[in-house]
Amino acid sequence: MKSMLIISRQSPWSGPTAREALDIALAGGAFDIPMAILFMDDGVFQLCAGQHAATLQQKDLTANLQALSLFGIDDLYVAQSSLAARAVQPVETLSVKRVSDSEIATLINRYDHTITL
Repeated sequence: MKSMLIISRQSPWSGPTAREALDIALAGGAFDIPMAILFMDDGVFQLCAGQHAATLQQKDLTANLQALSLFGIDDLYVAQSSLAARAVQPVETLSVKRVSDSEIATLINRYDHTITL
């Protein structure tokens, strides 16, 4: 079966793109497609605790993030440089693997398909 990597680059409050990336991952997981997500650039903000999505009339992504493992999506990655540039610490309830810029190309090459949102 073909595998897929979702690269999520958008903050949770910049519009529906971050939610759509998670929805694609959850749908793929429901059909047993090997899935992974790489959070980079402003996408790392999705991993922050205490987001107030309702204030910005956005859907809170916390439940979607927590559901990933229920759908067999355990390979979550985050770009270390994006975390450092934005002074972000991922919420401790998610198990995300930090990857360096030099490791990102290798990570992408591991998957048959890549979608960037």
